Amino acid sequence: MSRPSKSTAADEALAQELRPGQSVELLKELHILTREGRLNQDSRRKLKQVHHLYQFIEKLLLELPDEGAHATLADHGAGKSYLGFILYDLFFKSRGDGVIYGIETRTELVERSRALAARLGFERMRFLPLSVAESAQSSELPARIDVVTALHACDTATDDAIAFGLAKQARAMVLVPCCQAEVAACLRQTKALALSRTPLSELWRHPLHTREIGSQLTNVLRCLYLEASGYQVTVTELVGWEHSMKNELIMARHTGQRKVSAAQRLRALLAEFGLESLEATRFKLA
Repeated sequence: MSRPSKSTAADEALAQELRPGQSVELLKELHILTREGRLNQDSRRKLKQVHHLYQFIEKLLLELPDEGAHATLADHGAGKSYLGFILYDLFFKSRGDGVIYGIETRTELVERSRALAARLGFERMRFLPLSVAESAQSSELPARIDVVTALHACDTATDDAIAFGLAKQARAMVLVPCCQAEVAACLRQTKALALSRTPLSELWRHPLHTREIGSQLTNVLRCLYLEASGYQVTVTELVGWEHSMKNELIMARHTGQRKVSAAQRLRALLAEFGLESLEATRFKLA
């Protein structure tokens, strides 16, 4: 029996990595595949991460009216828009009149994404050269957005994405926070005076621990804030830790039921850690 050629084996391996009907040409344009249609190890990791995130977002889209046929989605900190393009290719392209908005501050990436969307005929993709905060006031976006995503939005950009989602009455938010520094800076400044004479102060005695406890605390506060704002929150891993250290995935579904207990715990945590000033800027409770 003859053995399959290396080319055939590579094609079969690639087919296992792709979703049914997924555009090979798009993946080449995104440089996830080589010109020969092959995956290297780094690209395989990137594709796995986006596909895994797609699974979560697809489920949320299918929960929308008409199974997401008319969905609007805003992708913040879009970068090269890997996520947006793959979402469009796998979900939006074949159904309804839904629109994806890619929000990115770097104009050169916005122009590149616009050109690629035009080349591929992805006519219901919009790319805007705006910060997350600016996009909430932009007339180029509709008054309501169904799904908000922010993949590795640095520091307070994740909070801006949450504020955007609340302002746009988002039905769902999908967030992968990154590089949280604001709370850690506040901890260094205030030394969390209420806890300074307790063993808990050991949690931020060393700068590295301050950064990590600040990151953890930030995400706990964000989850409480979303619950207090009428969302059901789930926290899980995006992919295995061997693929990315920025790996916490926060998913929020709008229920309209504001949890009073979440608001109380949020305020109590802010007070305990000497972070009350953040309620006026990041965690504005009704």
